[in-house]
Amino acid sequence: MILYNIALSGNCHKVRLMLSFLGIEFEIHDLDLGTSEQSSDAYLKLNPFGQAPVLDDNGTVIRDSQAILVYLATKFGDKKWWPESSDELAEIISWLSTAANEIQNGPARLRVHYKFGRPIDFKQATDISNKVLRIIDTHLSQRIWLVGNKPTIADIAIYPYLALAHEGHLDISSYEHIQTWKTRFESLPNYLAMPGFSE
Repeated sequence: MILYNIALSGNCHKVRLMLSFLGIEFEIHDLDLGTSEQSSDAYLKLNPFGQAPVLDDNGTVIRDSQAILVYLATKFGDKKWWPESSDELAEIISWLSTAANEIQNGPARLRVHYKFGRPIDFKQATDISNKVLRIIDTHLSQRIWLVGNKPTIADIAIYPYLALAHEGHLDISSYEHIQTWKTRFESLPNYLAMPGFSE
């Protein structure tokens, strides 16, 4: 199993977390951004969008971090991370959508701006961030995990860019329920940190 990876990508870290939680051995192929490997013909055959992560599981190639989480959970997770109940599955999918939309366009975009200097619509990204942080904090005031009474891939999908929020100059210290959830998540067996998680 090969993970095509960018070390500082929160989306790639979701997959590294999942693989670690599942105890799966894998090879990491760090993309050479200096040579624009992500735009090479060879890589575009794996993912025509030229994005990471991509997972190659003995010839089964999956692109997109959310899709990879679903693949790994359903193939290797023994229902632990991907429950069978339709209501919980619907909730998980809604949080995967939140990760791909509000989290990506809010906290992740602010991080890209401050850490890598990319131009963004600062007000829009800030407004989206503040709204989604309030929603998540309120949601977590009533529960210990995003869905159900145990961690799922919903938690993995949301976690990295909240843990990296300070790199986008977002102060989430006042969101007490998010802070408690982060601490709980980071206490899970086989938790794997990435550079930047600690201020």
